[in-house]
Amino acid sequence: MFKIVLISCIVFYFIYDKEYQQTAWVVLIGSVFTWTLISYWVRLQESELYKYNRMNLQVVNYIKIYILLIGFVVAFYTFLPFSIETKNIVAAILLGFPILGIPINILVVNTIDHLRSNTGNTKYTLVAGIGNMAGNVEKHLQRQNKSQVKLQGFINCRNEECVVPQDKVVGDLDHINEYLQNNTVDEIVITIPVKVSKKVKSIVAAADYHGVRVKYIPDYRELFGDSYKVTRYGELDAINVRQLPLDETYAFFLKNSFDKIFSAFALVALSPLFMAVALMIKLDSPGPVFYCPIRIGKGGRPFKVFKFRSMRENDAATGGVMSTQKDDPRITKLGSILRKYSIDELPQFMNVLLGDMSVVGPRPHRSFLNQKLQQSVDKYMIRHYFKPGITGWAQVNGWRGPTETDEQRKQRTMHDLWYMEKWSLWLDVKIIYRTIFSKKTHNSAY
Repeated sequence: MFKIVLISCIVFYFIYDKEYQQTAWVVLIGSVFTWTLISYWVRLQESELYKYNRMNLQVVNYIKIYILLIGFVVAFYTFLPFSIETKNIVAAILLGFPILGIPINILVVNTIDHLRSNTGNTKYTLVAGIGNMAGNVEKHLQRQNKSQVKLQGFINCRNEECVVPQDKVVGDLDHINEYLQNNTVDEIVITIPVKVSKKVKSIVAAADYHGVRVKYIPDYRELFGDSYKVTRYGELDAINVRQLPLDETYAFFLKNSFDKIFSAFALVALSPLFMAVALMIKLDSPGPVFYCPIRIGKGGRPFKVFKFRSMRENDAATGGVMSTQKDDPRITKLGSILRKYSIDELPQFMNVLLGDMSVVGPRPHRSFLNQKLQQSVDKYMIRHYFKPGITGWAQVNGWRGPTETDEQRKQRTMHDLWYMEKWSLWLDVKIIYRTIFSKKTHNSAY
């Protein structure tokens, strides 16, 4: 990335007249910032592309990023009132990114690989273990340049299912010294659990005796599943259990920025509708325009939700336990329409601007319902890791409304957790679209 920026700076400095050089620099910096944000977003999906080699992965990511960047250019040309010279500078810079970037990256990567392959510094690696983590290490080594790393084989250290090829198992722990004595090994990668610490120590002792370097790869996946991240806790190594996409700083910044911008735009655009609904509520039945119950938000903290009043008689704002029923007599004629199309929820864009909610996320529940679901649904409280939303993945898949059965409670929770594990900005946009246009979203509303 930095080499593209550097070359772009040099090229544009000599191409443009002095009167446009300042504009070119500003546009270049803005383009680089936009490119960086999109790059981060695209690389959230990078794990799905491991079937490609490293070069293919870079090219695929460049193409995905560039397609998104083209969308920004089209919007820039269409909606923003800049001079034609400025717009031409934007087009030139954005065209320059792929034209310069992809060939330079291919050239640099191939050159580095070629130089490394000619140094003769092949690393001979022995893997201690034959289980799932050993299989993952084998896949990783297969993706490396074969002239740099050579897999010598695997050592059977304990009773575990063998997932590596049997012909690559070159010995067991009792004979590891003999193997190291008679074969070239630069590095041992240990892939057995911490709980068999005596065996780990014996491998380290054998490696020390023969002057072989050691790497230890703990099998956290077996213990925590796929949702974890190795991090630092002061001067200590630590594991973030159940690491989610929105735990990343850039992802959180991207979602938070989108929430604020989208909500501000929605409140301005919908203000005529808000005034019309408020007037109709006052004419339809006596009482306030808004109903502001207390809901449970991020971290289990209560907050006040803004809703258009849709009932003649509302449940208590704090501590209410009366769930809405089908054909509930408390709902006004206007209220039934507001609830069916979720118009009563629109004032919650104010909650988003206040920082209590997101546009998309798990729906916030009342305290008594929260406690009930906490006790009856496994992992339910994980949905409180982040802010609740005006709409969510469960709602657009038909799991809004009642939580009377075990299936309804379980499905709502499962959909909320899936959303948190798979979050992307594109998924938020998809959910917003389905909230507005999908009939399934409104089937369970009453």
